[in-house]
Amino acid sequence: MWQSQAVISLFAFLFGLVIGSFLNVCIYRLPQHESVVTPRSRCPQCGTPIRARDNIPVVSYLMLGGRCRACRNRISLLYPAVELLTGVMFVACYHQFGVTLAGAKWALFCSLLLVLIFTDFHERILPNRVNYFGLAAGLAFSPFLPASDGFAQWILDGRMNLAAPGWAIALADAALGALVAGGLLWLFAEGYFRLRGREGMGLGDVKMMLMAGAFLGVRRAIAMLMLGSILGSVVGAIAVWGFGKGRDYELPFGSFLGIAGIFLIFLGSPLVHWYLTVSGLGH
Repeated sequence: MWQSQAVISLFAFLFGLVIGSFLNVCIYRLPQHESVVTPRSRCPQCGTPIRARDNIPVVSYLMLGGRCRACRNRISLLYPAVELLTGVMFVACYHQFGVTLAGAKWALFCSLLLVLIFTDFHERILPNRVNYFGLAAGLAFSPFLPASDGFAQWILDGRMNLAAPGWAIALADAALGALVAGGLLWLFAEGYFRLRGREGMGLGDVKMMLMAGAFLGVRRAIAMLMLGSILGSVVGAIAVWGFGKGRDYELPFGSFLGIAGIFLIFLGSPLVHWYLTVSGLGH
């Protein structure tokens, strides 16, 4: 029974709910530069500490009718939504990658992207602590789960005639993914600033792509940049022309990058294959 797919899926979902509860703490506290460890969870409206029985992911929200027990103010729907999304993504990671190190890697990547999606959407902030931790984690995973981009192999063998062990090539692929993805976005931001005389995006987006590149490698990180840019452009056009927002309306670009990253993990293989073929990067 313990090895059945349904039971493991249930455990993955429940574990995801618990992690999602912690992600809510990160989403709320990191933009405020607060600790995610102490103090204990409290109502954002009245500051009353939340009891253990009122802190059960999703269940407590439903039992309380979406209101704080102490002040009866409404609790944001964001909290159960993040918990449910995390649970669903953990199940998806299990079904796509199994109970493996790869499953753990992509579950962590999804969790980091979820935090960044919501902090950027609500506060226009991409916390350094998330990006730097993710960059370190992506590099740490790479010797065991290489991106297999082939860029490092091509540079070391084809251009420099240097032989290197597999783990070093994998680490180099992750580092190149970070540098290329972050570097491209930095060049775009710098070019926009010099042409328009004002910032078009913050360095948080650049740091986010450094992190994503370490997980994805060069090719998939570039695909994430392209897809995120397309999503941002479409939503930006709708905001300007459909809802009367000014042309200077600040879009949460990091949120679109995060959505693109999650899409690439689960549904992007055909898209990436098409992109690599058309661009010539697959050769």
